[in-house]
Amino acid sequence: MSNENERDEAAENLPDQLGRERLAAPVRRTGMFGANTTGDTSGFGGLQVRGSAPAHSRRPFTDPGDPRTADFDRVADDLEAALTGIGRQSDVERVEVDRGEITFHVRREALLELVRVLRDDPALRYELCTGVVGVHFPEDAGRELHAVYHFRSITHNSEIRVCTTCPDADPHLPSIVSVYPTNDWHEREAWDFFGMVFDGHPALTRIQMPDDWHGHPQRKDYPLGGVPVEYRGATVPPPDERRSYQ
Repeated sequence: MSNENERDEAAENLPDQLGRERLAAPVRRTGMFGANTTGDTSGFGGLQVRGSAPAHSRRPFTDPGDPRTADFDRVADDLEAALTGIGRQSDVERVEVDRGEITFHVRREALLELVRVLRDDPALRYELCTGVVGVHFPEDAGRELHAVYHFRSITHNSEIRVCTTCPDADPHLPSIVSVYPTNDWHEREAWDFFGMVFDGHPALTRIQMPDDWHGHPQRKDYPLGGVPVEYRGATVPPPDERRSYQ
C-alpha cells in the first residue's frame, strides 16, 4: 500500500518538478518563429523557448521518479522479441526517451511491417494509431523530413511514438493506411503541409490547402508570406507585410 501511495504522490508532484526544471533551463529562442529581421508579427514576441534535458537512449528506459515511464522497458522488450522472432530486429535504429515519452526510430523501408507487428502481436496490441505529424529539420542532412506516429494500446493502456525519416530529395514513405485505415486523412495532411509522399495511399490529395496551392506551407523553408485576408470589408495584410509588434 505504501508503494502505491508513493507512486501517487510522485505523479501528483511531477508537474511542479517539470515546471521548475524547464524554467531553470537556458533560453534558446524568443518569439514564436524566431524572427530576427522584420520582427515577430505573431503577437508572441515575448515568448521564451527554453532548452530541455537531453533525451537518452540507454536502458533502463523506465525512470523510477517519473510514473509516465513505468511501462517503457516492458514495451521495448516485447517489441524487440517480436521483431527478433521474424528476423527483423534491425528495423529499429534506436530508442529515445524524452519528456515522459518513448520513441522508436525506425527505418522507413521497415515502417509498414513494424506497425503491423505493433497491431497484431499479443504482447503489444497497439490497436489505435492516432495519426502522423510531420516535422521539417532543414539542417538534418539526408533526414530533413520526420514523420512521427502516435500509437495507443487499449489492451495494455500504453502509448508510444514511432518516428521515421526521409530526405528532401526523396520524400517518399510507405503509407500505413492498409494497417490503420484511420490514418487516411492524417497522411493527406502531412503530404499537404510538408510534402511527404505516402506511397500506397488510396487518394493522396490536399486536405487543407486548395488543390492548386503551390508548395507545402509548414516546411521551414517555405517563405513567410501569404495572401491578404478580407473580412467584412476590411483587409488584413499577409504576415510579411504587417508591422512588427512592439
